Amino acid sequence: MNTQIYVNLPVRNLERTKEFFTSLGFGFNPQFTNDQGACMVVSGDIYVMLLTESFFQTFTGKPVADANKVTEVLVCLSCESRQKVDEMVAKAIAAGGKAPRAPQDHGFMYGHGFEDLDGHIWELAYMDAPAAGKT
Repeated sequence: MNTQIYVNLPVRNLERTKEFFTSLGFGFNPQFTNDQGACMVVSGDIYVMLLTESFFQTFTGKPVADANKVTEVLVCLSCESRQKVDEMVAKAIAAGGKAPRAPQDHGFMYGHGFEDLDGHIWELAYMDAPAAGKT
């Protein structure tokens, strides 16, 4: 069995957040989605648990970071092409997110990213493995 990863992120408005990520093409597992959280499926082994701030707080004794003010994590997803990177950033901006910086072109690797509605940073990267010397 492959190791799975579940990234847990606090959100202020669960329904708006679900709408935002649905507009980017992500789906949700209804078995693990309710009014306190939603299980966003990134791939067969990668999931993002979008939890209301009050529910998220039950998992930690520390204060919950406001991602609009501080960076608690950078989530990076690979994309199959430069075009897919740009398409997802454009969709995120159209859905209310923002692009905090310009795209980065390193020749063999291309990246861009967006901030979601709660300020979480999502980096998107395409790597041309042969150009990077990795096959």
